[in-house]
Amino acid sequence: MVSLILTGLLSGFFFSATFVLNRLMSLEGGHWFWSASLRYGFMILFSLVLLMGLQGLSRTRGVIRLFFKHWIFWTLAGTVGFGFFYALICFGADHAPGWVIAATWQLTIIASLVVLLGFGQRFPKKIWLFSLVIFSGVLMVNLDHGTGSLDWGQVLAGGLPVLVAAFCYPIGNQMVWEAKTGSGRLPRIDSPLMDNPFNKVLLLSLGSIPFWGVLFVILMPPPPTGDQVMNTALVALLSGIVATSLFLLARGRAERPHELAAVDATQSSEVIFALVGEMVILGAPLPGAQAIVGMGIVFIGLAFFIRFQESH
Repeated sequence: MVSLILTGLLSGFFFSATFVLNRLMSLEGGHWFWSASLRYGFMILFSLVLLMGLQGLSRTRGVIRLFFKHWIFWTLAGTVGFGFFYALICFGADHAPGWVIAATWQLTIIASLVVLLGFGQRFPKKIWLFSLVIFSGVLMVNLDHGTGSLDWGQVLAGGLPVLVAAFCYPIGNQMVWEAKTGSGRLPRIDSPLMDNPFNKVLLLSLGSIPFWGVLFVILMPPPPTGDQVMNTALVALLSGIVATSLFLLARGRAERPHELAAVDATQSSEVIFALVGEMVILGAPLPGAQAIVGMGIVFIGLAFFIRFQESH
């Protein structure tokens, strides 16, 4: 459990680049569609280069064949887990302050438990308590960070899409876990290629392509700016490749439902890393005492997960 949580925390560190860089892009302008879709275009490019360098051309071709063999599954999982998820995140970032996005996204801690239940997984009631402890800490951080006058129209326009995204991301991830293990209602994809997290990132990214194409036709956005392309490439590398691969690696090593819940809960660390990133890069103010206490509560909740595993 300790290694799973540490891997999850490391992924949360790299995931936080999404919030910081999306905030930077929103301040500089540029349509949200490009912030979302270009990320996955770059992820496909980076993944192909990485896989060919690490596994060779023949192995990479095997991943592509695996996609086409199960293209319906990967299109569904990629559309929900990558497409819906990130389009809603970027849309929300275009309509609300960054702290609203970060605060609302932490509902994925609870959403992950609901999704696991929906897929037929069961875990002790204590897991709900541990998750609520972590969520309360994150809430304290964001309430402290977001003090001041609020435009509730912005909160709704930004918060509601992110609330939906908080369910889309764990649904897509759980679909992959179910297909890999064959322990649920989805048909098993029995391939050793499913053991490599980089392969899964590429497969899900390829599966999201039809969604981005349809969305482009609907929106017909203006061309992206040069800075937006560069920042999106950085998000794709740090958050899309490094963070997502670490996260899927931790989930792939989880064998029981409460271990999956613990890995998902580590993503609450994103708001802490994002807060520090905004302070360093964007000159955000220092957090107050309430935020510091909230950060401590987050790690206390993660410690509960570790202790629970040690006692079972």
